Amino acid sequence: MSKTQTGAIRENRRKFIQQGIQVAVAGITSISILGCKDKEEGEEKEVSPPEDLMQEHGLLNRILLIYDNCRTSLVNKQSFDPAMLMSSAGIIRTFVEDYHEKQEETYLFPRFKKANQLTDLVDVLLQQHAAGRMITDQVTQIAKQSSRTEAEDQKLLELLTAFNSMYRPHEAREDTVLFPAFRKIVSQHEYDSLGEEFENNEHKLFGEGGFEMMVTKVADIEKKLGIYEMAQFTPKV
Repeated sequence: MSKTQTGAIRENRRKFIQQGIQVAVAGITSISILGCKDKEEGEEKEVSPPEDLMQEHGLLNRILLIYDNCRTSLVNKQSFDPAMLMSSAGIIRTFVEDYHEKQEETYLFPRFKKANQLTDLVDVLLQQHAAGRMITDQVTQIAKQSSRTEAEDQKLLELLTAFNSMYRPHEAREDTVLFPAFRKIVSQHEYDSLGEEFENNEHKLFGEGGFEMMVTKVADIEKKLGIYEMAQFTPKV
């Protein structure tokens, strides 16, 4: 074999090795990028302001079910542990009225007013927040008594009925009208920063995992009242 042929073979072999190294490096880089992407996709995403508020509506709905249970006992003149009602009203006051509704009143409602959007709805929602707080005051006052008269039981029944009758359409209108419209009246930056501010406010008031703590408290009340298991609400048809 001539020197020219030997040199050509060596050159081809060198190019082949270089190409192999380039392919290997490219493969490793691709795997690394995909791995980082998977990691990013697997990370917990920030909850948007409306999503945060809607989760809290879910908690409120579970308390409305507790109120329903107490109402049924009052209608049937059956006894129930007033401590369960007191605890539920306490969660309504601290988490729903003093936190959740304050978030809406501080961050959402003024922006709708400024944008001149859904102002009539906002006015009604504000009036209902005030009405709800008055009902909670009265429910707490009656429920904490060691014994109640028949008239007080009747008043408690009326209060629980009024509260549930107001808050079910109240939260439904917010979930289906107000919250979806909120995204349209603020910038992306404002929208994202509000999500962080909501979370920070929750941590300041209730500590890390404040929402989860409230869910656990509600679940404990449900268990004591015998309304925790979901299967019991499935109709037998």
